[in-house]
Amino acid sequence: MSAYFLKNATLVDEGKQYKADILIEDERVTKIIEEGEELSIPKDCISIDLSGKYIFPGIIDDQVHFRDPGLTHKGDLETESKAAVAGGVTSFMDMPNTIPNVLSQKVLEEKYSAAEGRSWANYSFYMGVSNDNAEEVLKTNPQTVCGIKIFLGASTGNMLVDNKETLEKIFAENNMLIAVHCEDENTIQRNLEAAKAKYGNDIPISEHPFIRSEEACYLSSSFAVNLAKKHNTRLHILHLSTAKEMALFNNDKPLEEKKITAEVCMHHLWFSEKDYETKAEFIKWNPAIKKQSDADALLTALLDDKIDVVATDHAPHTFEEKANIYTKAASGGPMVQHSLVLLLEMMHQGKISLEKVVEKMCHAPAILFQIKDRGFIREGYFADLAIVDLNDPWKVLPENIHYKCGWSPLTGQHLKSKVVGTFVNGQLVYDNGEFLSKGQGKRLAFNR
Repeated sequence: MSAYFLKNATLVDEGKQYKADILIEDERVTKIIEEGEELSIPKDCISIDLSGKYIFPGIIDDQVHFRDPGLTHKGDLETESKAAVAGGVTSFMDMPNTIPNVLSQKVLEEKYSAAEGRSWANYSFYMGVSNDNAEEVLKTNPQTVCGIKIFLGASTGNMLVDNKETLEKIFAENNMLIAVHCEDENTIQRNLEAAKAKYGNDIPISEHPFIRSEEACYLSSSFAVNLAKKHNTRLHILHLSTAKEMALFNNDKPLEEKKITAEVCMHHLWFSEKDYETKAEFIKWNPAIKKQSDADALLTALLDDKIDVVATDHAPHTFEEKANIYTKAASGGPMVQHSLVLLLEMMHQGKISLEKVVEKMCHAPAILFQIKDRGFIREGYFADLAIVDLNDPWKVLPENIHYKCGWSPLTGQHLKSKVVGTFVNGQLVYDNGEFLSKGQGKRLAFNR
């Protein structure tokens, strides 16, 4: 295990920017040395001069689909976690709609075993819910598992939960965070049938936000919020996509005290309905990307703390699975390598501060999920760090995309900021385009 001395960087952490050096020993930050302080550095320490660079806590992505097991032609734990660290993401939480679906404690633990020694980043896996596995769900250990995942709308996979008895039981008796995908399936199917009647098999992709509509999102989100309030459940609503849903959330309490929290994904902030013309099915996500006014409202809610975290819903499909007619094209897309640099691009555009980027991608996920010893640059915490050059312009091209699927909806996009280094548990795993020290990721633990 190497020791590192990171010097002359600007740290961005806990609402401020400041010049400091960092000493890393035995997986953790052992000393933060601010300007003017002196420290005797161990002789065998690897010293890295980061003049002009910024150090963030490692990004925590609370929603990814790494497709492992069963769908590994799209991506797997090794390839997608490798892409993650190239984007400064040091911890991820993976969804249960793999093959087999994660509907038993046995399958859940098999996923954890499969990640050990393979994942470049730290990991946790959600326990999935079906219409008939409530008793198995209630066995989940809140100290070692990030949360329970319920699909209230059908998405990739076949895990739609629409049995009210099951939902009441889970919301009433479960003692840990429930994360939900909210879209009303009856509304979606009604809209889809109307589109088929109008267009036949040639439904234009521009109809996607009307098929998976604002109404479908709001009906489902409001149902989940009301159910959580009824049972005093810890609820986290994923990938919000509409302005209307913002009325369901509050910023009147500190994040630590909130019972109902919310997430926005980077693609819902970055794209809008106008992009369907050029990106077509390659930006087909569930929930759908909607109007620019929705994207603007989501950003406002993020800045106002009605929305708590930014994530990706990273969901790779092969190029062939996406390059299809609307009714056959897969929903979802790869984003985990590019989420931080996209939000930093919005920082360059004056839409969000650097401190707020770190709050929403690092601190807030750690607080919200009660992750142990991560999400901040603190002495004694694990040394999960993203090193960023805010002024190193580059272009997203096939040769610098690290997803197994090999494509990105951002191909051709010019970006001002670049992730130049990533530390996971005190080890440098990514350094200026070179991947080092595979398998450093650990299972996340939770203070619950």
